[in-house]
Amino acid sequence: MTCREAIDVLDDYLESSLSPEVLEKIEAHLRACAPCRAYLATYERTAQLAAKVNRVEMPPEVKRRLRDFLRS
Repeated sequence: MTCREAIDVLDDYLESSLSPEVLEKIEAHLRACAPCRAYLATYERTAQLAAKVNRVEMPPEVKRRLRDFLRS
């Protein structure tokens, strides 16, 4: 597996949705390739930070108004 091929399947790797054959290939590649391990770590951290940024608590007043609107 090349670095480009590994990068192309990182999302599926993190979601545990790879076939056993591809999983074996990417894990072997990651064991041997320090730059791809670093890329994977950065990719994971970016995903974690992005998930936190998207979490915005709705103010109680807005929640109430939305509920009232949906009920009417």
